[in-house]
Amino acid sequence: MDKRDFDAVVVGAGPNGLAAAITLQQSGLRVLVLEAAASVGGGLRTAALTLPGFKHDTCSAIHPLAVSSPFFSTLPLEQFGLEYIFPPIAAAHPFDDGAAALLSPSLEQTAHWLGEDEQAYLQLLRPLVRNWPSIAADVLGPLHFPANPIAMAQFGLKALPSAMALSNRFRTKAAKGLWAGMAAHALQPLTNATTSAIALVLMITGHLRGWPVPKGGSQSIADALSAFFISMGGVIETNVYVQSLDQLPSSHAVLLDVTPRQLLQIAGHRFTSIYKWQLERYRYGMGVFKIDWALDAPIPFTASGCREAGTLHIGNTMEEIALAEQLTGDGLHADKPFVILGQQSLFDHTRSPEGRHTGWAYCHVPNGSTQDMTERIEKQVERFAPGFRERILARHTMNTAELEAYNNNYVGGDINGGTIDIGQLFTRPALRASPYRTSAKGIYICSSSTPPGGGVHGMCGYHAAKRALKDIFGR
Repeated sequence: MDKRDFDAVVVGAGPNGLAAAITLQQSGLRVLVLEAAASVGGGLRTAALTLPGFKHDTCSAIHPLAVSSPFFSTLPLEQFGLEYIFPPIAAAHPFDDGAAALLSPSLEQTAHWLGEDEQAYLQLLRPLVRNWPSIAADVLGPLHFPANPIAMAQFGLKALPSAMALSNRFRTKAAKGLWAGMAAHALQPLTNATTSAIALVLMITGHLRGWPVPKGGSQSIADALSAFFISMGGVIETNVYVQSLDQLPSSHAVLLDVTPRQLLQIAGHRFTSIYKWQLERYRYGMGVFKIDWALDAPIPFTASGCREAGTLHIGNTMEEIALAEQLTGDGLHADKPFVILGQQSLFDHTRSPEGRHTGWAYCHVPNGSTQDMTERIEKQVERFAPGFRERILARHTMNTAELEAYNNNYVGGDINGGTIDIGQLFTRPALRASPYRTSAKGIYICSSSTPPGGGVHGMCGYHAAKRALKDIFGR
């Protein structure tokens, strides 16, 4: 390890750790990033998990929040090899009758496809889409007085209710199903307060920027971030597993892209008893079971719109999705789980050999579950794409234990860094004036366990770095 003195050390080279490092380096500091794995990325990695020539995104795959991030959008990442590809349909939601609800980049087109719910959809989304540029940085940040309080209040009034409560705005199966699929990204029962928030954000970003796939795989986002950081003079070291602050070189600030469990292990001896007490009671949410497929042809979805979408929400009606998420929240395994599926190779031809394709999917399971959900997931896909199983050449699966072994931040398979329910919405990871400050001077947490939570947007790292710049460096 480089033992030179640095102004700041960042532990963890996921999107938030890299965002923190870039923010600090842009302010003229000398910054070192330490990553436990052999490559940077965290949830942004791509690998040949099945057969030679097939590139699979190990964790995150579709990136509406990355392309819409108020921080990432300020960086010249295209100069460092990042290229986004935008499917014609951002997301599709098939039903048993062969129809599908579609999230188009066009707000008006999406609303028109919803028929009887056209006006209800426009009334819900149009003002939020219009106001998003003025509130995005506030929504994707810690609790504070917003720059546009009226627009923020309008968003908050729609974001705080449960997804089930807000679904009463709609009457059709198509609109309710589309809404439920978006809300299920919250990894919570849809009756929980605030589950409307993620649905709104995903729909808004879909209409403003789309849901793109990065060419070559999600690793290309991490590679572009790290290359930009290094171009400014930053230093990255991989294969360095930090277990104690004593391992680190001298610095004025340490920012840790870890969840509360690892934070306690690394720096707990420096913290006050009340802060440790809060971290010990931090709650992790549902886990996921993930499958990657190598396919000999595209997935044969019955609904034609599904064959133009980068992302599929597979769960049929709102009632069926709500039941699956409730069962999972209760610690059970749904027979018909809600499945999020990506078919990146339809649009990015670098992902597979010519004439072949990839598939990427996961379902929610109880935290820490090691139950094999392969059969249940594949039955759900086959339900809306008859003949799918015949196209599978190879598969690779990861249960919650394997996901956590791959990335320690996925505690029990929780890819959100902790549940984001009303009890932890404003107290991630502890109740403090700044969620990024720990109780020890100069030590900060910058992971998705801080606001605004999970997703590839870098805003947790950005805000943590801004806090450290103000506290420690007077900038």
